[in-house]
Amino acid sequence: MRRGEGKSATIINIVSMKSVIAIFVIVIYLLCGCTTKQKKAEPQKSYHFHYVQPRMQATEEQQVAYMRDHFWDKFDFADTLYTTKADTVEMLQAYATYISNFVGPLNQEPIRKLMHRASVSKKMFDYFVMLSEKILHDPNSPLRSDELYIPVLEAQIASPHYDKYEKMAPEYDLRVVSQNRIGHKANDFDYTDRNGRTRNMYSLKNDFVIVYINNPGCAMCRDITEALKQSQIISDLQRRGQLKIIAIYPDENLDEWHKHLGDMPTEWINGYDRGCRIERENLYNVSAIPALYLLDKEKRVLVKDSTNVGEIEYILQTEN
Repeated sequence: MRRGEGKSATIINIVSMKSVIAIFVIVIYLLCGCTTKQKKAEPQKSYHFHYVQPRMQATEEQQVAYMRDHFWDKFDFADTLYTTKADTVEMLQAYATYISNFVGPLNQEPIRKLMHRASVSKKMFDYFVMLSEKILHDPNSPLRSDELYIPVLEAQIASPHYDKYEKMAPEYDLRVVSQNRIGHKANDFDYTDRNGRTRNMYSLKNDFVIVYINNPGCAMCRDITEALKQSQIISDLQRRGQLKIIAIYPDENLDEWHKHLGDMPTEWINGYDRGCRIERENLYNVSAIPALYLLDKEKRVLVKDSTNVGEIEYILQTEN
Protein backbone atom coordinates (compact mmCIF):
# COMPACT_ATOMS: atom_id res chain seq x y z
CA MET A 1 0.00 0.00 0.00
CA ARG A 2 1.34 3.41 -0.92
CA ARG A 3 1.55 6.11 1.74
CA GLY A 4 -1.43 8.39 1.91
CA GLU A 5 -4.11 5.86 1.05
CA GLY A 6 -6.78 5.66 3.66
CA LYS A 7 -8.58 2.88 5.44
CA SER A 8 -11.65 3.19 3.20
CA ALA A 9 -9.58 2.58 0.08
CA THR A 10 -8.21 -0.57 1.68
CA ILE A 11 -11.71 -1.89 2.41
CA ILE A 12 -12.85 -1.14 -1.16
CA ASN A 13 -9.86 -3.03 -2.58
CA ILE A 14 -10.52 -6.05 -0.36
CA VAL A 15 -14.22 -6.09 -1.27
CA SER A 16 -13.37 -5.84 -4.97
CA MET A 17 -10.88 -8.70 -4.71
CA LYS A 18 -13.46 -10.86 -2.91
CA SER A 19 -15.98 -10.14 -5.65
CA VAL A 20 -13.54 -11.20 -8.36
CA ILE A 21 -12.74 -14.43 -6.51
CA ALA A 22 -16.43 -15.15 -5.97
CA ILE A 23 -17.23 -14.62 -9.65
CA PHE A 24 -14.28 -16.86 -10.63
CA VAL A 25 -15.50 -19.64 -8.33
CA ILE A 26 -19.06 -19.38 -9.68
CA VAL A 27 -17.85 -19.55 -13.29
CA ILE A 28 -15.69 -22.61 -12.57
CA TYR A 29 -18.61 -24.25 -10.75
CA LEU A 30 -20.99 -23.62 -13.64
CA LEU A 31 -18.47 -24.89 -16.14
CA CYS A 32 -17.97 -28.06 -14.11
CA GLY A 33 -21.72 -28.47 -13.80
CA CYS A 34 -22.15 -28.16 -17.53
CA THR A 35 -19.36 -30.66 -18.13
CA THR A 36 -20.93 -33.11 -15.70
CA LYS A 37 -24.25 -32.88 -17.45
CA GLN A 38 -22.78 -33.20 -20.92
CA LYS A 39 -20.24 -35.97 -20.26
CA LYS A 40 -21.22 -39.17 -18.49
CA ALA A 41 -18.66 -41.00 -16.37
CA GLU A 42 -17.22 -43.95 -18.27
CA PRO A 43 -17.74 -47.34 -16.55
CA GLN A 44 -14.60 -49.01 -15.24
CA LYS A 45 -13.40 -52.05 -17.17
CA SER A 46 -14.03 -55.40 -15.54
CA TYR A 47 -11.03 -57.69 -15.16
CA HIS A 48 -13.09 -60.78 -14.42
CA PHE A 49 -12.95 -63.64 -16.88
CA HIS A 50 -16.03 -63.71 -19.11
CA TYR A 51 -17.04 -67.04 -20.61
CA VAL A 52 -18.16 -67.34 -24.21
CA GLN A 53 -21.62 -68.84 -24.61
CA PRO A 54 -21.74 -72.15 -26.51
CA ARG A 55 -23.59 -72.30 -29.80
CA MET A 56 -27.23 -73.23 -29.51
CA GLN A 57 -28.87 -75.95 -31.61
CA ALA A 58 -25.59 -77.71 -32.20
CA THR A 59 -24.45 -81.22 -31.44
CA GLU A 60 -22.28 -81.81 -28.40
CA GLU A 61 -19.27 -82.39 -30.64
CA GLN A 62 -19.90 -79.11 -32.47
CA GLN A 63 -20.27 -77.23 -29.18
CA VAL A 64 -16.97 -78.60 -27.88
CA ALA A 65 -15.23 -77.67 -31.12
CA TYR A 66 -16.74 -74.17 -31.01
CA MET A 67 -15.69 -73.61 -27.39
CA ARG A 68 -12.20 -74.94 -28.10
CA ASP A 69 -11.80 -72.30 -30.83
CA HIS A 70 -13.60 -69.38 -29.14
CA PHE A 71 -13.11 -69.90 -25.38
CA TRP A 72 -10.70 -66.93 -25.08
CA ASP A 73 -12.54 -64.53 -27.42
CA LYS A 74 -13.70 -62.21 -24.60
CA PHE A 75 -10.24 -62.01 -23.06
CA ASP A 76 -8.27 -58.92 -24.12
CA PHE A 77 -4.73 -60.20 -24.65
CA ALA A 78 -3.56 -56.67 -25.50
CA ASP A 79 -4.51 -55.31 -22.06
CA THR A 80 -1.59 -56.14 -19.75
CA LEU A 81 -3.55 -54.86 -16.73
CA TYR A 82 -5.14 -58.30 -16.67
CA THR A 83 -1.82 -59.64 -15.41
CA THR A 84 -2.14 -57.59 -12.20
CA LYS A 85 -5.86 -56.87 -11.82
CA ALA A 86 -7.41 -60.22 -12.75
CA ASP A 87 -8.01 -62.68 -9.93
CA THR A 88 -5.36 -65.40 -10.31
CA VAL A 89 -7.58 -68.13 -8.85
CA GLU A 90 -10.38 -67.20 -11.24
CA MET A 91 -7.99 -67.29 -14.21
CA LEU A 92 -6.57 -70.65 -13.13
CA GLN A 93 -10.12 -72.00 -12.88
CA ALA A 94 -10.89 -70.72 -16.38
CA TYR A 95 -7.70 -72.28 -17.75
CA ALA A 96 -8.49 -75.58 -16.03
CA THR A 97 -12.04 -75.50 -17.45
CA TYR A 98 -10.61 -74.99 -20.94
CA ILE A 99 -8.17 -77.88 -20.61
CA SER A 100 -10.51 -80.37 -18.96
CA ASN A 101 -13.56 -79.74 -21.15
CA PHE A 102 -12.39 -78.63 -24.58
CA VAL A 103 -8.79 -79.78 -25.15
CA GLY A 104 -8.03 -83.45 -25.74
CA PRO A 105 -5.21 -85.13 -23.80
CA LEU A 106 -2.99 -85.33 -26.90
CA ASN A 107 -4.22 -82.24 -28.78
CA GLN A 108 -1.37 -79.75 -28.63
CA GLU A 109 -2.69 -77.37 -31.31
CA PRO A 110 -5.13 -75.39 -29.06
CA ILE A 111 -2.30 -74.74 -26.57
CA ARG A 112 0.00 -73.70 -29.40
CA LYS A 113 -2.62 -71.21 -30.65
CA LEU A 114 -3.24 -69.91 -27.13
CA MET A 115 0.45 -69.19 -26.52
CA HIS A 116 0.61 -67.44 -29.91
CA ARG A 117 -2.26 -65.14 -28.90
CA ALA A 118 -0.60 -64.43 -25.56
CA SER A 119 2.69 -63.47 -27.22
CA VAL A 120 1.35 -60.00 -28.06
CA SER A 121 3.59 -58.71 -25.22
CA LYS A 122 6.18 -60.18 -22.87
CA LYS A 123 4.03 -59.37 -19.85
CA MET A 124 1.03 -61.26 -21.20
CA PHE A 125 3.21 -64.09 -22.49
CA ASP A 126 4.83 -64.52 -19.06
CA TYR A 127 1.36 -64.50 -17.48
CA PHE A 128 0.15 -67.41 -19.63
CA VAL A 129 3.41 -69.26 -19.10
CA MET A 130 2.66 -69.01 -15.36
CA LEU A 131 -0.94 -70.23 -15.76
CA SER A 132 0.21 -73.10 -17.99
CA GLU A 133 2.90 -74.17 -15.57
CA LYS A 134 0.50 -74.32 -12.63
CA ILE A 135 -2.17 -76.29 -14.50
CA LEU A 136 -0.09 -78.48 -16.83
CA HIS A 137 3.25 -78.92 -15.06
CA ASP A 138 2.78 -78.60 -11.31
CA PRO A 139 3.15 -82.07 -9.71
CA ASN A 140 0.07 -81.40 -7.56
CA SER A 141 -2.19 -80.45 -10.47
CA PRO A 142 -4.78 -83.11 -11.40
CA LEU A 143 -4.53 -81.84 -15.01
CA ARG A 144 -0.76 -82.19 -15.21
CA SER A 145 0.19 -83.22 -18.73
CA ASP A 146 3.65 -83.33 -20.26
CA GLU A 147 2.09 -83.70 -23.70
CA LEU A 148 0.11 -80.46 -23.40
CA TYR A 149 2.99 -78.67 -21.68
CA ILE A 150 5.36 -79.34 -24.59
CA PRO A 151 3.90 -76.54 -26.82
CA VAL A 152 4.22 -74.11 -23.89
CA LEU A 153 7.93 -74.90 -23.60
CA GLU A 154 8.36 -74.75 -27.38
CA ALA A 155 6.71 -71.33 -27.41
CA GLN A 156 9.15 -70.07 -24.76
CA ILE A 157 12.15 -71.37 -26.70
CA ALA A 158 10.92 -69.73 -29.93
CA SER A 159 9.79 -66.49 -28.27
CA PRO A 160 11.47 -63.20 -29.26
CA HIS A 161 10.63 -61.97 -25.74
CA TYR A 162 13.27 -64.25 -24.19
CA ASP A 163 17.03 -64.10 -24.51
CA LYS A 164 19.27 -67.17 -24.70
CA TYR A 165 19.68 -67.30 -20.92
CA GLU A 166 15.93 -67.17 -20.26
CA LYS A 167 15.49 -70.04 -22.72
CA MET A 168 17.86 -72.38 -20.88
CA ALA A 169 15.30 -73.55 -18.29
CA PRO A 170 12.52 -74.35 -20.83
CA GLU A 171 15.08 -76.10 -23.05
CA TYR A 172 16.04 -78.37 -20.15
CA ASP A 173 12.40 -78.97 -19.20
CA LEU A 174 11.55 -79.82 -22.81
CA ARG A 175 14.25 -82.51 -22.89
CA VAL A 176 12.81 -84.03 -19.71
CA VAL A 177 9.10 -83.98 -20.65
CA SER A 178 9.86 -85.29 -24.15
CA GLN A 179 10.97 -88.61 -22.67
CA ASN A 180 8.51 -91.54 -22.68
CA ARG A 181 5.76 -89.76 -24.58
CA ILE A 182 2.41 -91.51 -24.97
CA GLY A 183 2.45 -93.73 -28.06
CA HIS A 184 6.25 -93.86 -28.09
CA LYS A 185 8.50 -96.57 -26.69
CA ALA A 186 9.56 -96.09 -23.08
CA ASN A 187 13.21 -95.78 -22.09
CA ASP A 188 14.72 -99.02 -20.90
CA PHE A 189 16.50 -99.21 -17.55
CA ASP A 190 18.33 -101.73 -15.39
CA TYR A 191 17.05 -102.70 -11.97
CA THR A 192 18.43 -104.78 -9.11
CA ASP A 193 15.84 -106.90 -7.32
CA ARG A 194 15.56 -108.02 -3.70
CA ASN A 195 17.74 -111.04 -4.45
CA GLY A 196 20.56 -108.91 -5.85
CA ARG A 197 19.96 -109.88 -9.49
CA THR A 198 20.29 -107.11 -12.08
CA ARG A 199 18.11 -107.19 -15.18
CA ASN A 200 16.55 -104.73 -17.59
CA MET A 201 12.93 -103.71 -17.91
CA TYR A 202 12.72 -104.67 -21.60
CA SER A 203 13.38 -108.29 -20.68
CA LEU A 204 9.80 -108.52 -19.39
CA LYS A 205 7.60 -110.19 -22.03
CA ASN A 206 4.15 -109.65 -20.54
CA ASP A 207 1.31 -108.03 -22.51
CA PHE A 208 1.39 -105.08 -20.10
CA VAL A 209 3.95 -103.67 -17.69
CA ILE A 210 3.26 -101.16 -14.94
CA VAL A 211 6.38 -99.21 -14.02
CA TYR A 212 5.81 -97.88 -10.53
CA ILE A 213 8.47 -95.34 -9.50
CA ASN A 214 8.11 -94.93 -5.77
CA ASN A 215 9.75 -93.78 -2.59
CA PRO A 216 9.04 -96.26 0.22
CA GLY A 217 7.36 -94.68 3.20
CA CYS A 218 5.72 -91.70 1.46
CA ALA A 219 2.00 -91.33 2.17
CA MET A 220 0.88 -91.18 -1.46
CA CYS A 221 3.04 -94.19 -2.30
CA ARG A 222 1.24 -96.19 0.39
CA ASP A 223 -2.12 -95.16 -1.08
CA ILE A 224 -1.12 -96.12 -4.62
CA THR A 225 0.39 -99.42 -3.47
CA GLU A 226 -2.86 -100.28 -1.73
CA ALA A 227 -4.95 -99.23 -4.76
CA LEU A 228 -2.85 -101.44 -7.05
CA LYS A 229 -3.21 -104.37 -4.66
CA GLN A 230 -7.00 -103.93 -4.43
CA SER A 231 -7.62 -103.56 -8.18
CA GLN A 232 -9.57 -106.53 -9.51
CA ILE A 233 -8.59 -106.13 -13.17
CA ILE A 234 -4.90 -105.74 -12.27
CA SER A 235 -5.05 -108.82 -10.04
CA ASP A 236 -6.78 -110.87 -12.76
CA LEU A 237 -4.23 -109.87 -15.42
CA GLN A 238 -1.35 -110.65 -13.06
CA ARG A 239 -2.81 -114.06 -12.25
CA ARG A 240 -3.07 -114.86 -15.97
CA GLY A 241 0.51 -113.71 -16.55
CA GLN A 242 -0.55 -110.88 -18.84
CA LEU A 243 0.65 -108.06 -16.61
CA LYS A 244 3.74 -107.43 -14.49
CA ILE A 245 4.28 -104.65 -11.97
CA ILE A 246 7.82 -103.46 -11.47
CA ALA A 247 8.22 -101.18 -8.45
CA ILE A 248 11.44 -99.22 -8.86
CA TYR A 249 13.21 -97.18 -6.18
CA PRO A 250 15.33 -94.47 -7.88
CA ASP A 251 17.31 -93.10 -4.92
CA GLU A 252 20.56 -94.00 -3.13
CA ASN A 253 19.41 -94.69 0.46
CA LEU A 254 19.12 -98.47 0.27
CA ASP A 255 18.57 -98.77 4.02
CA GLU A 256 15.20 -97.09 3.47
CA TRP A 257 14.40 -99.43 0.59
CA HIS A 258 15.31 -102.57 2.59
CA LYS A 259 13.22 -101.34 5.52
CA HIS A 260 10.08 -101.27 3.36
CA LEU A 261 10.58 -104.44 1.31
CA GLY A 262 7.62 -106.06 3.02
CA ASP A 263 5.28 -103.31 1.82
CA MET A 264 5.23 -104.68 -1.72
CA PRO A 265 3.51 -107.95 -2.74
CA THR A 266 5.94 -110.78 -3.54
CA GLU A 267 4.45 -111.26 -7.02
CA TRP A 268 5.67 -107.78 -7.96
CA ILE A 269 9.23 -107.07 -9.05
CA ASN A 270 10.61 -104.84 -6.34
CA GLY A 271 13.91 -103.30 -7.40
CA TYR A 272 16.17 -100.28 -7.10
CA ASP A 273 18.20 -98.30 -9.60
CA ARG A 274 21.82 -99.02 -8.83
CA GLY A 275 23.87 -95.91 -9.59
CA CYS A 276 20.72 -93.78 -9.97
CA ARG A 277 21.00 -93.89 -13.74
CA ILE A 278 17.29 -93.12 -14.22
CA GLU A 279 17.65 -89.72 -12.58
CA ARG A 280 21.20 -89.02 -13.74
CA GLU A 281 20.37 -89.58 -17.43
CA ASN A 282 16.80 -88.21 -17.22
CA LEU A 283 15.39 -91.54 -18.42
CA TYR A 284 12.23 -90.83 -16.42
CA ASN A 285 11.04 -87.70 -14.66
CA VAL A 286 11.56 -88.40 -10.96
CA SER A 287 10.94 -84.82 -9.78
CA ALA A 288 7.48 -85.91 -8.67
CA ILE A 289 7.22 -89.28 -6.95
CA PRO A 290 5.19 -91.52 -7.06
CA ALA A 291 4.66 -92.03 -10.79
CA LEU A 292 2.89 -94.76 -12.74
CA TYR A 293 3.58 -95.74 -16.35
CA LEU A 294 1.55 -98.32 -18.24
CA LEU A 295 3.36 -99.97 -21.16
CA ASP A 296 2.12 -102.44 -23.74
CA LYS A 297 3.95 -105.56 -24.93
CA GLU A 298 6.15 -103.50 -27.27
CA LYS A 299 6.94 -101.14 -24.36
CA ARG A 300 4.95 -98.30 -25.91
CA VAL A 301 3.61 -95.84 -23.34
CA LEU A 302 -0.15 -96.03 -22.77
CA VAL A 303 -0.25 -93.99 -19.54
CA LYS A 304 2.51 -91.60 -18.55
CA ASP A 305 3.56 -90.24 -15.15
CA SER A 306 0.20 -90.76 -13.47
CA THR A 307 -0.89 -91.16 -9.86
CA ASN A 308 -4.36 -92.38 -10.83
CA VAL A 309 -4.80 -96.14 -10.62
CA GLY A 310 -8.30 -95.70 -12.07
CA GLU A 311 -6.73 -94.34 -15.27
CA ILE A 312 -4.56 -97.46 -15.48
CA GLU A 313 -7.61 -99.69 -14.99
CA TYR A 314 -9.60 -97.85 -17.68
CA ILE A 315 -6.85 -98.24 -20.28
CA LEU A 316 -6.36 -101.90 -19.38
CA GLN A 317 -10.07 -102.55 -19.90
CA THR A 318 -9.96 -100.69 -23.21
CA GLU A 319 -6.83 -102.38 -24.51
CA ASN A 320 -7.45 -105.92 -23.20
